[in-house]
Amino acid sequence: MATCDICGNEYRNALLISVEGLPGRGVYDSFECAIAGHAPRCARCGCAIIGHGVQDDVSIYCCANCARRDGNRELVDNAGVRS
Repeated sequence: MATCDICGNEYRNALLISVEGLPGRGVYDSFECAIAGHAPRCARCGCAIIGHGVQDDVSIYCCANCARRDGNRELVDNAGVRS
């Protein structure tokens, strides 16, 4: 049995997740809690970035539209649309 780092639920089949470059690992009872614990947040709208997102040297965005609205015109999304 492991205890979820986010909700505190004890769960026999917990997820153990580590992220390269970060110390330690997280223990989660669901993907929802794992996302809450590890997903980066969009620099513009704040949503959890579950997919690839787009990023420059400083910021990560959920999509090219958020990058464009934040003034970053160089990033492209997976569809190849320039921000």
